[in-house]
Parts: sequence; C-alpha cells; structure tokens
Amino acid sequence: MSKKPTVNVFWFRRDLRLHDNAGLYEALNDEYPVVPLFIFDTEILEKLANKNDRRVIFIYEQLLEIEEELNSQGKGLIIEHGHPVTIWQRLTEEYNICNVFYNKDYEPYARQRDREINKLLQKKGIGFKASKDQVIFEENEVIKSDGTPYLVYTPYMKLWKSSHPNFENFPSEEKINQFIPIKTSNLPTLESIGFEFQKLDFPPSTIDTDLINHYHKTRNFPSKQGTSRLSIHLRFGSISIREVFRKVKDINPKFVNELIWREFYQMVLFHHPDSVDKAIKPQYDNIEWRNNEDEFNAWCAGTTGYPLVDAGMRELNQSGYMHNRVRMVTASFLTKHLLIDWRWGERYFAEKLDDFDLANNVGGWQWAAGSGCDAAPYFRIFNPTTQLEKFDPDRKYVKKWVTEWGEDTYPSPIVNHKEARERALEVYKKAVSGN
Repeated sequence: MSKKPTVNVFWFRRDLRLHDNAGLYEALNDEYPVVPLFIFDTEILEKLANKNDRRVIFIYEQLLEIEEELNSQGKGLIIEHGHPVTIWQRLTEEYNICNVFYNKDYEPYARQRDREINKLLQKKGIGFKASKDQVIFEENEVIKSDGTPYLVYTPYMKLWKSSHPNFENFPSEEKINQFIPIKTSNLPTLESIGFEFQKLDFPPSTIDTDLINHYHKTRNFPSKQGTSRLSIHLRFGSISIREVFRKVKDINPKFVNELIWREFYQMVLFHHPDSVDKAIKPQYDNIEWRNNEDEFNAWCAGTTGYPLVDAGMRELNQSGYMHNRVRMVTASFLTKHLLIDWRWGERYFAEKLDDFDLANNVGGWQWAAGSGCDAAPYFRIFNPTTQLEKFDPDRKYVKKWVTEWGEDTYPSPIVNHKEARERALEVYKKAVSGN
C-alpha cells in the first residue's frame, strides 16, 4: 500500500482568483504541493430561495475561469458540495494534510464555521493558517486610542489613511506549478447542486481609471455610467482589493473614501456581530414600526407611486443591481415614509442583490434607518420627489425601468410625503427620547 503524499490545501471562499491572493500565495510558498479546494456550502445554499440565484451563477463562472487557467497548466480544482465540517472530515482521511491555508472572512457565520473547522483540524494535528486578503486593515488594526472600535466613519477614515496602508502584491499566479496535478475536472453542474444555469451579463472586473477620475461628478446620477461596478468582484474576491487601491489611490480621493467605507462596515460587523438583528443605537429598537405588509409588497414590486423608488426596486428585481444613490432613497422611503422595520428591507436586498455583502448591507440599512454607525439623524428624511428632480432631472433612469410612468396605469402615491414625514418624526422622536 503506497503512502499518501503530504500536501497543503488552499480553501477558496470569497477570494475567487489566482492572482494577487494573499492566502494562496502563502500556501504556494510552503514546502508541500497544494490541493486547491472550493466548497459549495449547503448551509448557505439551502437558505437561497431562488434556484436561478444570480450569485451562485457568478461564483460558478469564476470557478470555470480558475479551472480553465489551471487546466492549461495540467492542474485542476477540487470542488465539493455539502456541509464543510463533513467534507473536511472526509478530506483529512483522503489526504495527508500538513496545513490548510485560507483567507479570513469577518461575517458571523463564517467565523463560527472556521472555529468548527479549526477545532476539527487541530484534533488531527493539521494547521489552519489564516491570511488577510479582502481588506487592507482588519479587526483591531484601526481602533481608537482606548482600544475600542470606531462607530463614526470620519475619524476611522483619517486613522486608516495615516496608518501606512500596505497595498503589496502577492503574485500567487506565478506559483501555479506548486498545485498538485489533477487530470480530470470534477466541477459539478449547477443542476447537480440544485440550481439552474443561465447566461448573465455581469460587469467586468476592469478598473476604468477614466471613470474613476470623474467619479465624484457622476456617481450620484443613476442614468449615467458613473460608478465602477466593481462591488460584485470585491464581494466574491474576483479582484484584489489591493490591486484596486494600487490603481486608484492617486486618482480620486472620493473613490478611495468609498473603499474605506467598505472596510469600516466590515470591521463594525466584526466587532458587533449582533448588528445583523439589533440596532447599533439600542433606543432605535424601541421604534413602533407599522410593518404594513401591503405597503411592503408595493415597495418590493416598485409600485409605490414614487418614480425614483419604483425605478430602483424594479432595477433591483430585474437586474440584481441598484444604483447606490437610489439604494439610499429606497431604504429611507421604507423605514421613514412607510415605517417598516429596516430588517425587512435588509433581508429583501440580501435576497436580490448580486453584490450582497452582509456588512455593507446591514451598515447601509442601519444608516438609512438612523439606528447605525454614523447614521443619518432620524429627522433627515429623503424627499423622493426632490431626489428625483436633483439626480434624474430628465427622467432617463425612471423611463428605463418604469415603462408606464406618466400613464394612467401608473399608481398614485401610497403615502403623502408631508404626512408620512411628520408621522415618522413623531414615532422616531418617541422611541429615541423614551417618552
């Protein structure tokens, strides 16, 4: 009986690329050959309502690209489908594993899963080696002088910038020869894991430096190609955050600040994992939400009678994307005009957004509701009509998504702005003051 060769394993998660991958670079520079692994995690997949889930298709396409690149060099990718603990139990019996390398994920489920895997591997004498890859600064690297995390963005951003951020390249793509040879692909079909494949047009991972140069002028206008559309690639790691910073850091400080917002929200979630369900500002959990289901359904469908809100929701439902300015308007409308719990909206976005990122989504919704970090004060209530006039003056965006706008078939507003605003101010004031 031949002795199993000693190997390391690199576990792809939200870092779906071979280039400039910190954890992969560490694995490929170790002494043993590397088994590249991806797990379709049933703990995550079974919670997805749509069997045409666009994000699963995006992941699948990225795996196909990785597989193709590896195949060209006589290598391949191990793809598993199931519960990670069960899969790792089996893999430790199939391979003589020295170390498992991976990049950190700061979401509550991922941290719990990694603790379970670490416990399993430790019992078998296998190392579990983490790298920082999806952010520049993590965990406690940018915190206040008293050791507590920031809950306000601007001082966090200033310290982030003054902390000598390192945008080092990890040229993992140069070490592919360190992967073990795999002769036959075992990439499953999407159908075999319970999903359906369809050809979708996702934005490219190209960093358009000309667009970014004008970003501060164009980013608020949803009818313009004024944003980078890199969010899905940053979410799933099909582009390196360090590469993005290297290319944009000297072009447009406004764009850089938006990338730092992403890191801010990642670290808020890391330090406040219960913010997924609880307000960062506890008194905001005292709000008496109306939670009218008919009004929520009208918001979801984009039939509120407010054109900018409806255009945004229809863009989301049809394309898996919504422009960031419109995300703020739709979220404010749900929480302030309709007095519907921000958690309802957060979960709807979580189901629909291609670029869904828990930290950004929770952070953005709590900001809109007034309950979160550096949030808009509760008395700041977006007027969806003036927002339309300011950011879609020629109605180009509205006409694209609300085809019946201006016709008799378009619904009347489900609430009066002035009355809804006054109602929200009263309810919020009561909750925040405790009276």
